[in-house]
Amino acid sequence: MRFSVAAAALLSAAASVKAASFSVIVGFNDTLTFNPANLTGVADGDTVAFQFASKNHSVVQSTFAAPCTAAGVSSGFQNVSDPNGATFPTWTLTVENATAPLWFFCSQVTATSTHCQAGMVFAINPTAEKSFDAFQQAAIATNATSPAGQNPSGSIVSGTAGATDAALSVSGSTSAPTATAASGSSGTGTSAPASSSSAAANGASQLMSGNSISILAVAGLVAGLVL
Repeated sequence: MRFSVAAAALLSAAASVKAASFSVIVGFNDTLTFNPANLTGVADGDTVAFQFASKNHSVVQSTFAAPCTAAGVSSGFQNVSDPNGATFPTWTLTVENATAPLWFFCSQVTATSTHCQAGMVFAINPTAEKSFDAFQQAAIATNATSPAGQNPSGSIVSGTAGATDAALSVSGSTSAPTATAASGSSGTGTSAPASSSSAAANGASQLMSGNSISILAVAGLVAGLVL
């Protein structure tokens, strides 16, 4: 009986090692939106895959105080030439600190305005004090002058993000998921990346090996109990 209880507890611990995955569609239905517009309940180690569905958009980290000013990681611009195509570029990030909200915007500029000023913003774990609606209204009211760079960037967010904005890191570069992955449901797709940097590949590998090591360790403990 003691073995059954211990084994169940160990297997439960192994299952908890696996982080959750979320999907967000950028340019949903050819609109200047993120879908969903915000995520709640995202925990440390969870991943968010941004799937670019139309036009030429980007995902750039900002702050609640300055919604349309770059202050962190950036996907770079991801152009979608055929919104009816079979594959779409994807940019995935891993949340390293979910204790404070994360804020993002599209840095694309038009002849008269910006996508951010059109309300194309996104948030992870907004709060009652710092709500998504307040963030979006601040973006619409802002006078953004310079867009973020077009090159993807990652690693830990610099100190300019502010103490009230959490840090995250890029876990992979752009890839081409299947069209069915762009459904807004949890998951990152199964297709292989079309291109990746060595740093991004190592990050994904480390994440996978970390889970594998944890599961193997649990398996060893269970085997020890059997013996």
